[in-house]
Amino acid sequence: MNVWETITGSDLTREWKAFEVRAQALPAGHRAAWEEIKGHLSPYADFTGRNLMPILDNALGLLEETAADGQSVHEVLGDDIEGFCAALAGEERGRSHRDRWRRQLNRNVARKLDRLGG
Repeated sequence: MNVWETITGSDLTREWKAFEVRAQALPAGHRAAWEEIKGHLSPYADFTGRNLMPILDNALGLLEETAADGQSVHEVLGDDIEGFCAALAGEERGRSHRDRWRRQLNRNVARKLDRLGG
């Protein structure tokens, strides 16, 4: 990847299109799960979404393998796709931007209150 691709994001566009081509080959239930996974992982993305590309690649690979083995989505992911996505994003990385901003706001308010009280 060169600097121009990084700046323009063309490498991400190329990867994303490749993901979608792979997803189209999945059975209907697995494609539906892929759509849900994308939706549930999006809050964990950084500004560019670059941090999610390996996670999405692994999730899609899992769906491809299970479809090839004849397993249903329910057998692999269970009923909680949102929880599965949070686990994929990781414990620390699993916090959304909203969670991080809320934590920062709470710290700032606590500091201001400490200054007023002391």
